Amino acid sequence: MPDNSTVSVEVSYNADGLVPAIAQDATSGAVLMLAWMNAEALATTIETRRGTYWSRSRGELWVKGETSGHVQHVQSVSLDCDGDTVLLVVDQSGPACHTGAETCFTEREIG
Repeated sequence: MPDNSTVSVEVSYNADGLVPAIAQDATSGAVLMLAWMNAEALATTIETRRGTYWSRSRGELWVKGETSGHVQHVQSVSLDCDGDTVLLVVDQSGPACHTGAETCFTEREIG
């Protein structure tokens, strides 16, 4: 298990111990997806350079691409100004969205 101690100090997790994580394409700059991370997911992402998240519905870690093959190779990990959002800049292999779309933010414009 990765050492979470250095990561947890800087990050403002919510009451459930989670922080939102935005994945952005390193080449195009497109926002690919938003998922949640706990301290272990963030530490694992930093250690392995693979997008690793916390599944709120399953209550377990999941690695992007583990079943689909659409892997996220993490180039950088940053925090926003108040430490309550993580930004992953990634090289995405294949679609990022579970629907098969390149990004989760397509065809749903509301304004």
